Amino acid sequence: MFTLSELATLNERQSYKLLKPWWEVFMDYLVVLMLMVSVLAGTLLLSRDRVVCLPIQPNTSFSNQSLGSESLPHTPTPPPPPPPPPQQVPSSHHQSFLSSTPISSGGKGSARGLRTNLDYQQYIYVSQVCYHEALPWFSRFFPYVALLQSLVLLVSGCFWFHFPLTSSRIEHFLTILAKCCESPWTSRALSHTARQDRGRSRATEEEERQQEGEEEEEEREGRREDRPQAYLRHPTLSSASITRQPSLDSGTDSPLLGRSDSTSTAAPPSPCPSTLSRTSSLSSLAFVDPPAPPQPHLCRLIPDTTRPMASLDRSDGEQARALFERVRRFRSHCESSDIIYKVYFAQTVFKVLKVVVIVSYTTPLLGSITFNHICQPLSHALTGYRAFECTHALASVLHKLLVVYLCLVGLFGLLGLYSLSWICHKSLRKYSFQCLHDTGSMLDVPDLCNDLAFLLHMADQYDPLLAHRLSVFLSPVSETRLLEENLERRWGVERLRSMTTCDPQGRTQLQLVALSSLPPALFTLGQLEVLKLELITDAKLPSQISNMTSLRELHLYHCTAAVEPGALHFLQERLEVLHLTFTQATVIPGWVYSLRGLQELHMTGHLGCEGGVGRGWGMGSLRQLRHLRVLSLWDSLTRIPAELGEVSGSLVRLEIHNEGARLLVLTGLRRLTGLTELQLQGCQLERLPSALLALTALRSLDLQHNCLRTLEELLSLQHLRRLSCLRLAHNRVLALPASVGVLRRLELLDLAHNELQSLPPALFTLHRLRRLYLAGNLLEVLPAEVGALTLLSELDLSGNRLESLPVELCTKCLELRNLNVSHNSLGSLPPDLGCLSQLTRLDLRGNSLEQLPAELGHCTGLCGGGLLVENWLLHSLPRQVRDLLTQPCSSSSTSVSSEPPSRPESDSFPTFSTSHWSFLLAAESRI
Repeated sequence: MFTLSELATLNERQSYKLLKPWWEVFMDYLVVLMLMVSVLAGTLLLSRDRVVCLPIQPNTSFSNQSLGSESLPHTPTPPPPPPPPPQQVPSSHHQSFLSSTPISSGGKGSARGLRTNLDYQQYIYVSQVCYHEALPWFSRFFPYVALLQSLVLLVSGCFWFHFPLTSSRIEHFLTILAKCCESPWTSRALSHTARQDRGRSRATEEEERQQEGEEEEEEREGRREDRPQAYLRHPTLSSASITRQPSLDSGTDSPLLGRSDSTSTAAPPSPCPSTLSRTSSLSSLAFVDPPAPPQPHLCRLIPDTTRPMASLDRSDGEQARALFERVRRFRSHCESSDIIYKVYFAQTVFKVLKVVVIVSYTTPLLGSITFNHICQPLSHALTGYRAFECTHALASVLHKLLVVYLCLVGLFGLLGLYSLSWICHKSLRKYSFQCLHDTGSMLDVPDLCNDLAFLLHMADQYDPLLAHRLSVFLSPVSETRLLEENLERRWGVERLRSMTTCDPQGRTQLQLVALSSLPPALFTLGQLEVLKLELITDAKLPSQISNMTSLRELHLYHCTAAVEPGALHFLQERLEVLHLTFTQATVIPGWVYSLRGLQELHMTGHLGCEGGVGRGWGMGSLRQLRHLRVLSLWDSLTRIPAELGEVSGSLVRLEIHNEGARLLVLTGLRRLTGLTELQLQGCQLERLPSALLALTALRSLDLQHNCLRTLEELLSLQHLRRLSCLRLAHNRVLALPASVGVLRRLELLDLAHNELQSLPPALFTLHRLRRLYLAGNLLEVLPAEVGALTLLSELDLSGNRLESLPVELCTKCLELRNLNVSHNSLGSLPPDLGCLSQLTRLDLRGNSLEQLPAELGHCTGLCGGGLLVENWLLHSLPRQVRDLLTQPCSSSSTSVSSEPPSRPESDSFPTFSTSHWSFLLAAESRI
């Protein structure tokens, strides 16, 4: 029985035959025959090889002839020893003692021949000595030399399969090739390609036949016009008889149509030009009108959709995707070097040189294998003879085996020379799928080089279809088609609808991250309003996007989306908000600047450089955005682009988040006279820009996260008569000048996280002020003049050094709804705090309070969690007040208190935009 490991090894050995061309197979067979010849010769040599030697008489003509011109020195024959007694001499040795003189015929049982006076042991000794001295070395060691040479040729034939630098690549290639042949996607792709090829060939044939039919019709028309009228009135031809003849042109000779004399019941002729005859002459004589030219639209090729292909399941699709990636990596690895080609070339040269060496030294030794040999051992003192004539019993067999061996080696050498010429004359380090390109299928398969090209050339010698199956996983079009099918299967309508959520504005939104392309089912979601696409490499918007009639906002996060003409027309009419995130401005799609209906454009990426915005992105192209109202730029600009003036007629809001880079030139703002909102955050501004004086329509100014130290230029802002919102948080302002009082229309003032130590009385002359944020400063006293701000609804004093609150704050600021005095040094609260009946949120955490005033029970809006304080302080209140403040609030108060605060409780925690959070989530998912 075979173990599983043995079967696996056997299977691996069988797979190597894919890389063996026909000459390698023949060479392997020849090596096997060489081994058989050498083993047979060695077996005979070990079992039956011996020599038989007889002494040569020095005084006989036979010995003289055998010795040739060399004559042995004459030595007197020693007298024969006396015969031993009969009981001492064995009977088997009696015949070996022959007398040198004839024995008389009268004796009984007398032996005939020449007497040598040698016994059996002497014969064995002489034969052994002569085997080693007289027999040539090649006769004795030919089988072993042949066996060794055959083993060397055998090893050199498969050396490239086991060399460490090449074996891993070969095994990997064979594994990938097997996966490509077994993958269901291979059959689907080849079938799809075959159907396309058949469709193209049929369409070409139909066009050719249509052209030929039109030419025949033109020729028949010409013959009818040139034919004489007399011939048309020939009495022997009647119209009825002629029209009843079967005509190939009319299609009435078809076996599927019945013959009938009535033209009214006959089936109409087929308009397809394939049924037109090329050699019809009878139809040209008919009196009836010529048939109408064939309609091309009737014979248009209809794709075969009657047999739908079964879709891949999820596991097969994932395996095919993994195989595409594996082929891509293996290709990049193998095309970097040609080590396999060099090793195979070297082993082929070695085999040829080895054959030359074998033939060169074996052929001269062929004549040394003879039957007769003259032996002159140094045994004269033992035998009395100087020369012996020996015969080699296996000489003829070994001679024939050596001839066969040389023939096999010669054939092996010829195949090696053919292999070497094939390597030298064919460019094996380049492989082109020209056959596929010529047939019009898989035109996108790239050419290969180096080791991968060489392996495919070797595989072509076994089966050219193997390269076709591998080309399926080298084709980008095939990979794209697979991804589309996987997307259709994995991302159906139901799954997309389950992923749809609602944003804070109540709009339906869908976010897709790190997909290969957009699923087709996406464009069936007609109720979708916000679409977010992140890290999608091939985001193509087809014309089917027009089905998304509710789409108004689109986010493209590192997506170079391509748009079809039909989709572009839809986006120009419907899209209102566009968010773009990119690395370089050169990757911004050109269709962005043609969205004439766009109202908001948010761009995050590298835009700015010396002389303006990003290289390759002209701000002048924004002139087509005639309805653009909001423009947001997240970059490190050095100047305000002057090209923004192209959209000054419609632009009302400009946001520049400079990410800590210094914004040096702001003169470009002078042209944006229609701006009502301006944000310049992270621009490293040290003073208020003078260019702000030109923005007379400005309502909101945001200069947060800069380096402002003084606000002396606030006096110049008095010309901004519409300014109602001023945000100067996260700067380095040391003092607030009295000129702040000129901003009479201010409703929101944000001075949080600065270095203010006191507040000027002019601040409290801003009677329209509704929201005041002073958190994170160095204030120790809140002036009593704060009671003049009777419309104040939000006041943030957290993170200061206040020790008490003025009574005027509680008795005059009756509209106060949100009061934050956390993280101060308050030791007590004024009892008049209960006068703030509109208060819905009160934060007292982080102070030095010992008890809470019972008057807080009059602030009914604090119930249900509106009071933020340590739990132990709640026990200082009366039980009725405590229960009132901790009980769930009514529906009316819930609606008020559930409103999110207009500002976070603390700015110490960094805020991130949606795109930043999305980037972090996508990065974590990819890791």
